[in-house]
Amino acid sequence: MSGFHALKAGDPLTVGGHRLLGRLGAGGMGVVYLARSTGGALVALKVIRAEYAADHDFRTRFRREAEAAGGLTGQWLVPVTAADPGAREPWLATAFVSGPSLAEAVALHGPLPYGTVRALGIRLAEALTEVHATGLVHRDVKPGNVLLALDGPRLIDFGIARSTGATALTASDVVIGSPGYLSPEQAQARAGDIGPSSDVFSLGCVLAYAATGRRPFGTGTSAAVIFRTVHEEPDLDAVPFALVPLLTDCLAKDPGARPTAQEVRDALAREGEPESDWLPPELPRLIAERSAAVLALPDPDPVTLMRPPERPALSRRRLLTLGSAAGVVAAGGGLAAWAAAGRPTDSDGGTTGGPLPRYAIGLQADLSGTGKAVGRAQERGVRLAVAEFNSRADRAFDLALKVLDDGGKAKRAEEVAGKFVADHDVYAVIGPTGDSTSTEAVVARYKEGLLPIVSVSSGTDAFTAMVDRVFFQLTPNDNALATAFLYYLTHTAKSLRTAVIDDRAAGRFSWEVVKDLTEWPPANGTTTTHVVPAASEDFGPAAGAVVAAEAQAVVYGGASPHRAALCARALEQAGFRGTRMATEPVLETEFLTEAGAAAEGWMISTSYVDPAGLPAAAGFVAAYKKRFGVRTVEPFAVEAYDALLFVAQGLSELGTAAVERGAMVRRLRAATYKGLAKTIEFEAASAELHWVNGLFLYRVQNGAPRFLGRYDQVKKT
Repeated sequence: MSGFHALKAGDPLTVGGHRLLGRLGAGGMGVVYLARSTGGALVALKVIRAEYAADHDFRTRFRREAEAAGGLTGQWLVPVTAADPGAREPWLATAFVSGPSLAEAVALHGPLPYGTVRALGIRLAEALTEVHATGLVHRDVKPGNVLLALDGPRLIDFGIARSTGATALTASDVVIGSPGYLSPEQAQARAGDIGPSSDVFSLGCVLAYAATGRRPFGTGTSAAVIFRTVHEEPDLDAVPFALVPLLTDCLAKDPGARPTAQEVRDALAREGEPESDWLPPELPRLIAERSAAVLALPDPDPVTLMRPPERPALSRRRLLTLGSAAGVVAAGGGLAAWAAAGRPTDSDGGTTGGPLPRYAIGLQADLSGTGKAVGRAQERGVRLAVAEFNSRADRAFDLALKVLDDGGKAKRAEEVAGKFVADHDVYAVIGPTGDSTSTEAVVARYKEGLLPIVSVSSGTDAFTAMVDRVFFQLTPNDNALATAFLYYLTHTAKSLRTAVIDDRAAGRFSWEVVKDLTEWPPANGTTTTHVVPAASEDFGPAAGAVVAAEAQAVVYGGASPHRAALCARALEQAGFRGTRMATEPVLETEFLTEAGAAAEGWMISTSYVDPAGLPAAAGFVAAYKKRFGVRTVEPFAVEAYDALLFVAQGLSELGTAAVERGAMVRRLRAATYKGLAKTIEFEAASAELHWVNGLFLYRVQNGAPRFLGRYDQVKKT
């Protein structure tokens, strides 16, 4: 029921002296209209259908809503401007508030920055403090009932609010509220236990959703969500660390263990009061566009009021411009609205021209499976890139982002690819971010639709760009990682005797490393190979053989952080003190923790950078930390940022008149883009990535990985 629509044939022209302009939303029990009062003010006007108004309990409930909302005057609550609960069709009008709902904002632009979430929490907690002080419980705090205005959020819809001492108008075994945001006591229909702390639980769910784009108790059927709400702990993995303790308290199963709304407000305000420009850049632009469209609506015509209605009252183009989620009527009736502000202006203060063309880029990511950390990092990176691009004054078009979660599952990944191919608004896709074993089948789907697929973290070498030209692999193949070893050991460490630990548990991965270092020994020296059987975790014999061979450097050929830690400890115990190197899959917390002091000094070859070690990426790092409330930028986030802007450059070079998928494939393959992490360009002969630009080295120092830079620019220290 989203969107702004023309009046229908059966709609009245006026209600209570208000001139109706169009429909904001409609549900089974009523309609919300955009209307103008006799004084010219815009309002959202909710009208209950006569058949429901005839029910005494329902009319009583609506009267209670009008009284509850009418008695609230807090800054972050929407004021009631007029109401008539006694009319044949009861109605209620509220001020028109500028901004989309929180649900719409997250759907359009993804999770909100940490600072925005903190400001949102402070002001919603203030709103609930006001509500609770009057003896009311809202009982339906959810993203759809939160509007985002330029000066702050507004909590709306008191359709199921009740006094803490009132007798319920619904049966005691009926669940009241919205699954995913209701409290355990609401989920279990424990009416006697539903008090202010229930709203605090819902607020915690809303803030988790705002910060991550996902409900803390998951999705699925109402029964499944309710079960998890009552019996399982919330998923707060993707929530910025600074918010986790507070949200954990808000989401306590025991109502008595939760903080009050005032305590939530105080906890969030310890870092200071929110700034006035609390919204990320894309949302004020959206609000400005909608406000300009609302201002263009015609004033009430006294003569027209006396005539039969002419449909539609507004042009189709103007109605569509107003967008969605202006007002929503849920099953029991809940209203939302925007308020008029000024038209968008250019830098000289003049009004802007028409809207720019908008092109959608897809992101296929594992956001819920075993690889969700990498998927989340890439989602954050591309969202930051979209925001950065859309803020450019000289852009010829806007970008939109569409995100689909494939869970890292092969079958689901193919289904997601099919959805993107069928969506002709999408001109390129970033991803997949998950297991590369499904990449070949996924690329086959994109190849059918001639849709460019740009992979940031897939190291697969199962196929080549010459066969699948739609596939743009922006990271070197797995077997290229050994190049960094060869270069460093030849030109920097100058190892004449190199030992390779062939960990047979890694299969072909280890075999490739052994083959490369054996065929091309570093520094024109010698290479010895020492095998560890797949079924064994005893690296002692291999470590002893390395020392006996008087090796100057060791390369671990496996891909397991756990087994790499065993290797590191065995080499330490054997007394080996030379250069020790391993590949990207090893560089995990598991390796650092299990190896302990034995990990110190290890060199790791990777296909990703730490942007904190790149002076050119300082602005990206600062923006990333601020928006997502994290201490460090996760692997592949800046690479995803670069990938999105690489695609944007391709769109720009085509020109808005020539944008189509086949042209994008050709344009991107011929492009060169200087990103923050690396320069993206493709070999003329093979059409593959010029992978020399994409290999890097880290050294474990003081128990943590330290980024050294591109492999061929690292000096020995």
